[in-house]
Amino acid sequence: MTCLDTGLETPTGGRVARARPLLEGGTFALTYADGVADIDLTALLGFHAAEGAAATMTVVRPENPWGVAEIDGDRVRGFAEKPPLDCWVNGGFFVMEPRALDSIGPEHVLEREPLEALAGAGELAAYRHAGFWDCMDTYKDTLLLNELWAQGRAPWRPLVEATP
Repeated sequence: MTCLDTGLETPTGGRVARARPLLEGGTFALTYADGVADIDLTALLGFHAAEGAAATMTVVRPENPWGVAEIDGDRVRGFAEKPPLDCWVNGGFFVMEPRALDSIGPEHVLEREPLEALAGAGELAAYRHAGFWDCMDTYKDTLLLNELWAQGRAPWRPLVEATP
């Protein structure tokens, strides 16, 4: 593992661009490091290799943080408590080939220009992860994830404990 100081104000894509000399040797994995998941990395790598795209983005269907009103016409007929979203979102776990680096510049935000360019060129595969995924964007997220860990209910915990 190598720690690379990319600067406090560098955007996400710029951080990857600055790491380019370390990443050009072959397939590499990338994450924002603010998400937690029980992704089967062997399956993710296998999917990426089979797809042949320059990059693979893990997509997830997060739990909606609100209860949803089920409406029929102008009447509420019931409620669904925090159902998963109907759409897939960027889960923040990637596998890339060195050629993907050509789309990532020093001033880029990874999820903007680089991923949009790769998608537009048909070079961004989507690995659908249906297991546990959550992000740590807010204090509330931190409390939830720490509570799961403390209670021994963290779905990613067996993965951490299995690491030598």
